[in-house]
Amino acid sequence: MSSSVENRPPETRHRKDQGPDMRRILYRETHSSRAAMATAAAVLVIVLAAYGVLEAGVHAVGQPAWLIEPQVAAQRIVDLPAGMPSLLLAAIGAVLAMLGLIFLLNGILPGRRARHRLLGTEGEGLPAVVVDDEVIASSLARRARLAANVTPEQVMVVVSQRTVLVNIRPTSGIPVNQDLVLAAVRDELDQMLLDPDPEVRVNVTSSGVIGA
Repeated sequence: MSSSVENRPPETRHRKDQGPDMRRILYRETHSSRAAMATAAAVLVIVLAAYGVLEAGVHAVGQPAWLIEPQVAAQRIVDLPAGMPSLLLAAIGAVLAMLGLIFLLNGILPGRRARHRLLGTEGEGLPAVVVDDEVIASSLARRARLAANVTPEQVMVVVSQRTVLVNIRPTSGIPVNQDLVLAAVRDELDQMLLDPDPEVRVNVTSSGVIGA
């Protein structure tokens, strides 16, 4: 029994043990944490529950309420919108609806960060690499600038999870080959092996800039 354990390659055991952890790390690096919103929701519920228990306890011992009697509060809620200005009621409703929408979207949306994973680093023994979209945009802008033969100020690249948008302002009198720029940016992306692989769109403005 001991000899079989000793003869087992230690690197294989290490990779098997660390595989799920690496996937979890990659997920945390490419997705935003929900801890802040979950903590805020939990604190809000705890505060409201503590206040309700406090008011109920004060009422049970016959002491005056700190803010409002529980029965009075419940009755006022039932009687809404009576006894409250319509403008104030609309403002409170809008704030509550906005907070609810924020919590809902935070719960159902994937919450991806502005980052991509490089698939080319998944080989045996290679570490996983996550790159910020700003770094990717800078590299693509340089490649697009060389293909379009323009200055850095004339190229702007926006990278999202599924799309790369290349905006180019050509020099007046010098046309830009849009297909050549598209092929150059696509070639750069193919070398990066991003996950997810974004679609490239090139937009050449009709108005150019005066060359130096």
